Amino acid sequence: MYHRILVPVDGSPTSNAGLAEAVRLAQRLGARIRLLHVVDELPIAVSAEGLGGMSIDLLGLLREAGEQVLAQARSRVEAAGVPVDVVLVDSLSGRLADHVTAQAQAWPADLIVIGTHGRRGIGRMLLGSDAEQVLRHAPVPVLLFRAPAADAGPDPLAAA
Repeated sequence: MYHRILVPVDGSPTSNAGLAEAVRLAQRLGARIRLLHVVDELPIAVSAEGLGGMSIDLLGLLREAGEQVLAQARSRVEAAGVPVDVVLVDSLSGRLADHVTAQAQAWPADLIVIGTHGRRGIGRMLLGSDAEQVLRHAPVPVLLFRAPAADAGPDPLAAA
């Protein structure tokens, strides 16, 4: 069935909910997880002229934050007894979905589990949906996990 589960993470409650579901699946199926974090450099590159020398510091901070997100997610997966590895991608071009689908092909993943905000209407039109783009272009099945409600309580991985 599924032996390799790719999980894009960003540290948000939505991402953590998707990761918790991926951990549950991996435990049941004896699968391994690959955590992926994409450092999006495009906003920095676009505004680099205005930031001058600060852009390098900002990029370093974004990478550091990404490494921290991956480390926290990794320790949660390891605590659940699931084999895990991590990938940090710097992105000067392409959308998150492009990097997720490329990683799914290169690894190769059997399943992608990704959290989704479930935006509708104008919010979806203005902000777009990375999860939707992954779903449209993924070379493997995708499990979209809806963001927890604001009043749903604690982080689902806190107990994992």
